[in-house]
Amino acid sequence: METNQIMSAIFLIAVLILVLPGFLSTNNKLKQMINNLFIWAVIVSIIIVIIYIIL
Repeated sequence: METNQIMSAIFLIAVLILVLPGFLSTNNKLKQMINNLFIWAVIVSIIIVIIYIIL
């Protein structure tokens, strides 16, 4: 694994740690949580694709 990939992974994990508590506290309904998880999955996938294209 290259240094850039390691730094990207650390950045994404740090963002997840910062966002996860608020995300869990605001999503008390299962349908809403699944919808928001899908949105986050799309956002993270787009970031990963952009990073892959740039590097």
